[in-house]
Amino acid sequence: MEQARLQTIETAAGTVECADTGTGAPVLFVHGSPGGADQAVLMTAFLVDAGFRVVAPSRPGYGGTPLHDGNATPEGQAALHAALLDALDLPAVAVACWSGGGPSTYLLASGHPDRVTAVAAIAAVSHAYTFEGTSESLLMAGKAGRWIMKELVHHAPKTVVQSLAKEEGDLDKRQVKELVDHIWNDEGKQAFVLALAELVTGPERHAGLANDQARFPEIGDLGLAAVTAPVLLVHGDADGDVPAEQSDHALATLPKAELLTVADGTHVAAWTDPTSDAIQARIVEHLRG
Repeated sequence: MEQARLQTIETAAGTVECADTGTGAPVLFVHGSPGGADQAVLMTAFLVDAGFRVVAPSRPGYGGTPLHDGNATPEGQAALHAALLDALDLPAVAVACWSGGGPSTYLLASGHPDRVTAVAAIAAVSHAYTFEGTSESLLMAGKAGRWIMKELVHHAPKTVVQSLAKEEGDLDKRQVKELVDHIWNDEGKQAFVLALAELVTGPERHAGLANDQARFPEIGDLGLAAVTAPVLLVHGDADGDVPAEQSDHALATLPKAELLTVADGTHVAAWTDPTSDAIQARIVEHLRG
């Protein structure tokens, strides 16, 4: 995986921490909850390998992007995305998002139709959403959570894989075992899961996650009906984090959308499912237009 070019960029809407990897047609990637530019680098390696330049900001409250009243809402974050494109002299981009990156992505696409050529929304939030396990997730976003996860990754890695398979999907015991075996026996997917586990913990994610948990239940109209770019929705029908209904809602509201449903797919199906290579190829095809 190419080394990320981490930058702190001053925009008209404020400071943004940003990873900039690859060369080629630009793709803006908007990370989930919790996340950050570092998580985005891991999740977009397949886009860089496909020949894209990936620009991946840390959303406000994550990493080095400050959180304040002007950027705390999805609307404020969409404005910050647009300001980042201005600062990088990128008049138009394709956009990909995952999970909690959905709200600001849809608002960017609806509010700046001339700047968004295509959208790939992966297990993305499209309307009001309430987090489950709030206190536990905030604990994992603290210093204790980082220490716990590092210990598990280094001393009980298969437990980490098992935990992801159970928590990110509504699967029965047989399905969990099959998915765990698949990930564990695939060197690339095993490495991805273990890296991802560490990239959702740490105090640099606490403020952003707490803000998302406070704001997402209040989400109103994200302007889906005004999105002119073609949207590829990718969602596992066994997603245990963001219900597949979120993408069903988007499909029913967006003017130009198609839904790729992953059978028995979890929240991270695009990276860990047995069909993930085909899923990623379809995302690449869509973003290329």
